[in-house]
Amino acid sequence: MLELQGVSVRYGLREALHDVDLTVLEGELVTLIGSNGAGKSTCLKAVSGLLTPSAGKIRFLGKDVSGLAPHRLLAMGMAHVPEGRRLFPDMTVDEHLALGAIRADARAAPFGERRDWCFSLFPKLEERRHQRAGTLSGGEQQMVAISRGLMSSPRLLMLDEPSLGLAPILVDILADVISTLHKQGITLLLVEQRVELALHLADRGYVLETGRIVLTDSAIALRSNPKVKEAFLGV
Repeated sequence: MLELQGVSVRYGLREALHDVDLTVLEGELVTLIGSNGAGKSTCLKAVSGLLTPSAGKIRFLGKDVSGLAPHRLLAMGMAHVPEGRRLFPDMTVDEHLALGAIRADARAAPFGERRDWCFSLFPKLEERRHQRAGTLSGGEQQMVAISRGLMSSPRLLMLDEPSLGLAPILVDILADVISTLHKQGITLLLVEQRVELALHLADRGYVLETGRIVLTDSAIALRSNPKVKEAFLGV
């Protein structure tokens, strides 16, 4: 479904990604792990069109989409839930869901069905549907951000640090939702600071180090890899 070939990204003179090869197959949950500043968010931004690669190619659904505008990628079925949620504080929950649905494929389920699906995943949002996003808790805001992405009926959902700043009970809720989406056949690319959680949820993983892929394997193998355990799992 998604393929990166030799992708590099620069911020001015600094190269944030170097020659990255990455593949996500349809129905997979793939995680991208690494220390702060390794280039994980940069990679997702390059995929979703927020950054233009300085080299390499990005293919989505068999098409070269390198440098394509974010709204065109969204219409093709790629949704990016960014780090920090990026909600509009004066817009209600319902308004955010409607915003997420604007560029959904014509073959998507009716708007009401998609909204009800999001409410089934996050029942708290139905209670808060007329409440402004700026008045919600951090966990509720993350639910809105994910639901906004889901309202586009994505083929590929990219999540950037979804558990950041959340209480443990909300992290558990979020993990259950991600697992449910995976079981329902949605393809996911996950960046997550909680590496143990990410590798528990994922089928496969890539390890980024200073902008380079240094290791890739099944999630099970990465969990038992001595280097991964020492660097990320505190073992």
